[in-house]
Amino acid sequence: MTDSTFTGDRGGKEYDRVAAELRARITSGVYPLNGRLPSQRDLAEEFGVSRDTVQRVLRDLKSEHWIESRQGSGSRVVWNQRIHSPTSDQQPGRQVTLGAIIGSAFEQAEVTLDVFTLTSESLGAHIRAQGERIQAGEISPQRIALRVLLPSESVEMPYWRTGLPTHDEILKQRYLDIRRRHTATLRALLSDLHAMKLVPSVAFEIRHIGLVPYSKLYLVNKQQALEGPCKVYLRTFQLDDGSEVEGLDVIGLGAGLTHYVKDDDPSSQGAEFVEKQQAWFDSVWELLAD
Repeated sequence: MTDSTFTGDRGGKEYDRVAAELRARITSGVYPLNGRLPSQRDLAEEFGVSRDTVQRVLRDLKSEHWIESRQGSGSRVVWNQRIHSPTSDQQPGRQVTLGAIIGSAFEQAEVTLDVFTLTSESLGAHIRAQGERIQAGEISPQRIALRVLLPSESVEMPYWRTGLPTHDEILKQRYLDIRRRHTATLRALLSDLHAMKLVPSVAFEIRHIGLVPYSKLYLVNKQQALEGPCKVYLRTFQLDDGSEVEGLDVIGLGAGLTHYVKDDDPSSQGAEFVEKQQAWFDSVWELLAD
């Protein structure tokens, strides 16, 4: 949901690669709020793509309210993931971020992550960031267990609708291609950590269900939950033949999240939410997923 989850193929795989990386950098704070992105020329050189591809990516990031661009002054980050968290009051002036929550989980000896999403794009970005910390010797988890629930490829999708069945099928196939690439990348990241003997035990499994997420769900170390609705919006997609079509897209990566924490009070709102969401995930994983 991008993990925006799907962005169209405005430059083919090169467009997707650049767009996904820039979103990941913004999400992880490499390009912080109000920070400036490199110039179009520098981005084109770094990624080995044309400036036209970079311009299309930046244009879409602007339309999705990730960046603000002005001629002569470049692009500035205006996106700020909103996480409503009970821990915000404990850290005045400090913003709670998904990256920080996952980072804290990876500082434990055992890491468990259960995720229900449309893709694993943003998850892959965060896992990569933690993998870099592990390789640098900053943290040393002994076991990583990751379970990802994705909608079955055959399920009817409410997103990426244009009103024309032929175009809808094209957009769905692009989404599936993006999803497959990101899950393969995620699997490779975790496999490398195990192969390099940096993490003694790694368990990664993906299962599919006949449900389409209306929100993204993270369950972290069975003690925390983050949930955020997928925002649907109308946008212009460019097809392979150069024609354009209006259709529905969905923002997952940039969606706001609500953070719930399990505490010592079993009747607290946070504890009840985490318990119920974990029970739901476990039941779907065992009884509905393939």
